[in-house]
Amino acid sequence: MMKRLLHGVPLHATVLLALLLAALVVAPAFANDYLLTVLIVILYFAYTGQAWNVMMGFAGQLSLGHALYVGLGAYTTAALYVHFGIGPWIGMPMAILISVACGAIIGFLAFRFGVGGVYFAILTIAFAEFARIGFDHFSWVGGSAGFFLPVANYSHDDLMNLRGRPAMFYYVILALTAVAFLLCHALMRSRVGYFWQAIREDEEAARSLGIDTFRYKMYAILISSGMTAPAGVFFAFYYNNLFPEQTFFILRSIEIILGPIIGGVGTLFGPIIGAFLITGLAEVLQELLTWYGFDPPGAKRVFYGLCLLVVVMILPHGVWPPLSRLLRVDRETERTGDKAEP
Repeated sequence: MMKRLLHGVPLHATVLLALLLAALVVAPAFANDYLLTVLIVILYFAYTGQAWNVMMGFAGQLSLGHALYVGLGAYTTAALYVHFGIGPWIGMPMAILISVACGAIIGFLAFRFGVGGVYFAILTIAFAEFARIGFDHFSWVGGSAGFFLPVANYSHDDLMNLRGRPAMFYYVILALTAVAFLLCHALMRSRVGYFWQAIREDEEAARSLGIDTFRYKMYAILISSGMTAPAGVFFAFYYNNLFPEQTFFILRSIEIILGPIIGGVGTLFGPIIGAFLITGLAEVLQELLTWYGFDPPGAKRVFYGLCLLVVVMILPHGVWPPLSRLLRVDRETERTGDKAEP
């Protein structure tokens, strides 16, 4: 089955992917608690970046409000767990369903009435803001005071209830990221994936060829929102507290999209490479500033902006396309529809 899922990926890419996966699997045996926490954050953004990449990278629809789906997934499963004792894995389908329903509403309003481009991006921001304001006054889940999950010291890992040590959470988010990668790979080689690429490159031309652009753009937002919801489940049970001002804030959406943009929008490896670069370098910067006793507020945001500026000016298609050619695995980049640099 794995061979069928990875059909079309060059041997070099398969070997590198296997080595990366092996290194990540054994990482907890050598990493201290701090490094393990950093790796968890990296994999979290790698996962959410892949989910966002389905919308923008594959189908060409810019969403700046993906924190909405993270927040809906987080609050849904947290509320089910705290109020009814329903575990996160049982509550996850409900979280996905609610996120998909919200994505369907946004997609229908936008795509049926021809809202696209920057106006679609504004619409996604607006819905995330509506959710932030709504949950800020939703007392059943704590409102602006925050919603807290019970925390206890566990002598063993309780995978069914996502209660346990950081190593358990690490393997959970690693598994989610691996599944998302395989799903994105399968989507890009499918009929739907090729229609998405046609819509992304020229929607009018795709429509003239008989492609139902409304249907396939709806597929993109439904799959992307559904993929993002499990990240919210992980977020809620890993951090054990939720605040509307943090969960639905537009900065959370910007953090989600930075990895794919820096790594390479529309590529399979781009969101993963971007997450490692942006999060890893940001943590290194934070440690250096702390070491020298200089920790100005907003340093990470400035760093994110500088990274984005450098990539846009020097590597407009992201880090992965030139890196893939250097590693001789550029066929993977070409087949995902990413344009090669001249």
